[in-house]
Amino acid sequence: MSRIARSRLALTLRSSAAPFSTISPAAAAAASLASKEAPAAADASSAPKEAAAAGDPSPAPPSGTRSSFRLLKAGIFTAVTAALGATGYVTYAYSVDEVDQMTREFRKNSKLPISEDLSGFEKFKAMAYSETVKVPAAAIDLYLDVRSQIEDQIQGFVEPSSEKLLPDLPPQEQHVFTIVLDLNETLVYSDWKRERGWRTFKRPGVDAFLEHLAKFYEVVVYSDQLSMYVDPVMERLDAKGCVRHRLSRVATKYVNGKHYRDLSKLNRDPARVIYISGHALDSCLQPENCLPIKPWKLEAEDTQLIDLIPLLEFVATARVSDIRPVLASFEGRDIAAEFLERSRRVYEQKEQKQQHGRIWRR
Repeated sequence: MSRIARSRLALTLRSSAAPFSTISPAAAAAASLASKEAPAAADASSAPKEAAAAGDPSPAPPSGTRSSFRLLKAGIFTAVTAALGATGYVTYAYSVDEVDQMTREFRKNSKLPISEDLSGFEKFKAMAYSETVKVPAAAIDLYLDVRSQIEDQIQGFVEPSSEKLLPDLPPQEQHVFTIVLDLNETLVYSDWKRERGWRTFKRPGVDAFLEHLAKFYEVVVYSDQLSMYVDPVMERLDAKGCVRHRLSRVATKYVNGKHYRDLSKLNRDPARVIYISGHALDSCLQPENCLPIKPWKLEAEDTQLIDLIPLLEFVATARVSDIRPVLASFEGRDIAAEFLERSRRVYEQKEQKQQHGRIWRR
């Protein structure tokens, strides 16, 4: 076989060994490129699924960063807790004036100007100290301002509305005693029933009591009720104007959840003040000035107010120098009955002296 025949036979065998395809060479090249890009696309599409399955699409921070952040939070929490604890202790242990006095020098030094005569290092040192203490000094100033405002607001509810609840007595009445009367269960009694609502009843003898005492005393009504209750009741009770002054809840002192009468704020000599109440010892801060009587709760036969008139008239006319020892001598006794008994003994002693004098004259 010739060389040309052998070459044609080899070419024919190669053509028959290739697979049958109608794809053009350009299409074959595109298919080859797509087959190479498919695995990469599959990897890219599977990456979000894996990240979503992990629950955090962002990369995890380094462990050192997380430790630093935890230390920062712990430090801030500790500093805030310590500041609150120190503020609470100072508020409990010291008054505003004491805190102001103890920190005055420190706050003053934080505002001192830096001298120009200092050396460079000393000036830098002074500037660093000044910047360091500015924040604590400003915090102390803020604390004092806020605490003063809060305490002023609280004082308005706790303390009586004025240091002098009553005006000065005229010069011609400096010797006059002041009788302070409670309102509820002393002069009146307020009662509520479903069919009629609230009603206020006068104690037996209250009109004669007020009218008679007004001749000898400066009469004051001092109640722990609001003025919107006290004023209407007194307008009807005291039609003749025997009571010179009315004091309501704003004039009381609030202690441990209760309103007390503070006689020291009346602007009167304590030796010349008598406080009468059905709850005298439980509602007044000066028990030595108290004259307790039985609380009235609608008893029709009550005579407590009328029974007190002889004693009170005697005190006013005798011009006792200090009423407190007199009231102390009646402690634990029925005051009206005890006074009548003492008056009887004094009268008998006078009678005996008079009879003894007649015998000697004979």
